[in-house]
Amino acid sequence: MKRLLLIIGCVCVLVGNLYSQQRYGFVDTEYILSKIPDYKNAQDQLDQISSNWQIEIENIASEIKELQTKFRADEVFLSSEMREKREKEIFSKEIAAQKLQQKYFGINGDLYKKRQELIKPIQDDIYDAIKEIAKSGTYGMIIDRANGPTIIYSNQKFDLSDKVLYKLGIRTN
Repeated sequence: MKRLLLIIGCVCVLVGNLYSQQRYGFVDTEYILSKIPDYKNAQDQLDQISSNWQIEIENIASEIKELQTKFRADEVFLSSEMREKREKEIFSKEIAAQKLQQKYFGINGDLYKKRQELIKPIQDDIYDAIKEIAKSGTYGMIIDRANGPTIIYSNQKFDLSDKVLYKLGIRTN
C-alpha cells in the first residue's frame, strides 16, 4: 500500500511538473515588418518627408553661407551700422535654421510625430497578434530576436513570425 501511494505521489509530481513547464517562442519583428505592405508604404512616406525637410534645411544653410561670403567681401566697405545689421541678419537666419531643424528632426519633432502616426498602429497590431498567439498557444514568453543578438541559438520550430503574419492577414510563401 505504501508503495502504491509512493508511486501515485511520484506520478502526480511528474505530471504536475510537465504541465507547469512553460513554452517559449520567438519572433523576428524585422522580418514581420518587412512582410507588411503598410509598413513599407509608411517607411517610404517618412523617407520622402525627411528628404524634403533635409533639402529645405540645406537650402537655408546655403543661403547663410552666401550671406556670410557676401558679408566678408563687403565688410571693409560697410559702415559699422550696416556691418552690425548684416551680422544680425546672418545670426537670425542661423537661429531660424537651427529651430527649423529641431522642429523637424528634434526628439519630439515633426518626423517623430509622423512616425508615431504611421508606424505605431502597425506595431500595435503586431503586439496584439503576438499576445493572442501567446495566450492561445500557452507560451510563457515570446522573445524578439530582431533587436540584437540576445538569442545565441533558436530552434526554427519555435519561430512564430509566420503565425503573426497569418494573424495579421498576410500570407507568406
